[in-house]
Amino acid sequence: MPGRWSTTQKRKRPVANDPPGAMPSIIEPELATLASRPPASGDWSYEIKYDGYRMLIRIEGGSVRLFTRNGHDWTDRMPKLRAAVESVPVENAWLDGEAVVLNASGMPDFNALQNAFDRRSTAKIVIFLFDILWLNGDDVRSEPLRARRQLLHELLDAVHDPLIRYSADFAEDPQSLVASACKMNLEGIIGKRGDAPYRSGRSTNWVKLKCNLRQEFVIAGISRNKGAKSGVRSLLLGVYDARGVLHYAGNVAPSVKASRNDAISKRIEPLKQKRAAFSVAPEPDQDRDYIWLKPELVCEVSFLEWTPSGEIRHAVFYAMREDKPARAVVKEQGAVIPGEEATPDDLRSSRERTGTKGSVFIANIKVTNPARVVDGTSGKTKVEIARYYDDISEWALPYLHNRPLTLVRAPDGINGELFFQKHSERVRIPGVEELPVELHPRHPPLLVANNAESLVGLAQMSVVELHSWNAVAPDLTHPDRVIFDLDPDPSLPWSAMLDAASLTKLVLDEIGLKSFAKTSGGKGFHIVVPLTRKQSWAEVKRFSQALAQHMAKVLPDHFSAVLGPRNRVGKIFIDYLRNSCGASTVAPFSVRARPGLAVSMPIAWDELKDVTAGDQWSMSAAVARQRSLNADPWDDYWRTRQGITVAMQRAIGMRR
Repeated sequence: MPGRWSTTQKRKRPVANDPPGAMPSIIEPELATLASRPPASGDWSYEIKYDGYRMLIRIEGGSVRLFTRNGHDWTDRMPKLRAAVESVPVENAWLDGEAVVLNASGMPDFNALQNAFDRRSTAKIVIFLFDILWLNGDDVRSEPLRARRQLLHELLDAVHDPLIRYSADFAEDPQSLVASACKMNLEGIIGKRGDAPYRSGRSTNWVKLKCNLRQEFVIAGISRNKGAKSGVRSLLLGVYDARGVLHYAGNVAPSVKASRNDAISKRIEPLKQKRAAFSVAPEPDQDRDYIWLKPELVCEVSFLEWTPSGEIRHAVFYAMREDKPARAVVKEQGAVIPGEEATPDDLRSSRERTGTKGSVFIANIKVTNPARVVDGTSGKTKVEIARYYDDISEWALPYLHNRPLTLVRAPDGINGELFFQKHSERVRIPGVEELPVELHPRHPPLLVANNAESLVGLAQMSVVELHSWNAVAPDLTHPDRVIFDLDPDPSLPWSAMLDAASLTKLVLDEIGLKSFAKTSGGKGFHIVVPLTRKQSWAEVKRFSQALAQHMAKVLPDHFSAVLGPRNRVGKIFIDYLRNSCGASTVAPFSVRARPGLAVSMPIAWDELKDVTAGDQWSMSAAVARQRSLNADPWDDYWRTRQGITVAMQRAIGMRR
């Protein structure tokens, strides 16, 4: 095969449907699909995911052109690299690679690359070449990757310019490669099928496995401090769906040098428009103004996770992107490669392995005594709880992130003595973080669970229940929600519980507060009301008590606002006591330390009539439900912006 595409001879026969000697004036690159896990089988090799600009190179008759992934000619912006490519010994060719600037450690540095373009000092830009699409009159895109890369390797053997480099591939275990890439502060790795042809556009023959969540977003607005005439407080981000509709995806502060912030501001000015380009625009906060923009600018952002409502959390601005068109920016979602769909067991096996002495490793956390029975009624074991928390982490973590925890441990099973824990004490829990002590003075550090490893680590420490505060670090002085726990007289029929939840929603609707429901995992419901963090703990506590008392006064046959079994005979106690500083409520998706190990499950209000019990969902049923849902029952939770107003207080009879 190498002889057919000699680097020094013209081709001897034309490719079908191509006139002799013709070469495309432009080629669209092949793009990788974000994968949720490495492919389970197939002929795959892996390369470093370089942190730079994708660049396709066209060489014809000694003329070199450098194109970005969306077809912009950047040849004149990189004269030194163009001159280096002129030394490649070919008559005509198309090459595919990534342009980067290397730091002192030899690692790609995207900020240095941007600075090089900003300062028009591009002499240090290096191109890592990983594919060849055309060679001396032959279109080689239909050849398998391994054959193309062999041609590329032979071609570059004759090139000795340090600005032109061959992108090596690795055959090791992809999980180990990703781990190594992350330790080296690289973005991740790219997997490619060795037997696949080159196909322009997004393909599952190429997959990307990332260390962190990071992608491009369209900038369709900015926020400024209220009344300010200039400056950028945050960028309002969006992604397009398959229909071309732009959806709001959250915001990010453009944490860049003042000079670059000024440059961003100058690019923003001519893009201002009166209406938002988002399908549903975010509502401005009281302390800032929103300025809408034509959706033309693109930036790259890293972030912790996508919320169930489609927004990103804990976003960090990375860079502006000139090489990617706004209309091509979509939400990147981890895919399972076609033909290799994952079953729950497949997904588990990729994160679980057997250790010595009967232990099991889940998410790299060692689970000892995995077969120990935690609940004698259902026979559920310690490892099943660990697996559950690993499986449910995708949905549970957004409601736990940076929220102080109270843990319920059952080292001898739920029929033994239960222990409550708020601090690390003597044993560090794998994956669990401690908040800075100054956030809660005069107390030991509070605990938070921000990743799947921490949830498995808690299960390893015999934690069954996760209770969380109504506030999120670093602002623990202002609650971001109020919760009403509907606790029924055990003699009441379930229909009374459904009526109570509906009536609570009705009262909240009438005073102007949006609410969300979840089963408690025990006997009743929790009604959750998200708040903007403006009221103090004392104000929220007084409001929750006043609302409970108002409902007990208006509907005395249904509700009681007084604690104690004697006060709720034939009624439902509206427990408002969970709204004090330091108090906590069982978290969404938490297991309950009760026979059956049921789960606290978020539901949509229109599902209420179909709920048959507060402990309806088991661990396995909870995971199956989440995987089957087409829409998040709490879809609007993260977009809800509301506070407790004077009018609301008056409506329930509060005295100021």
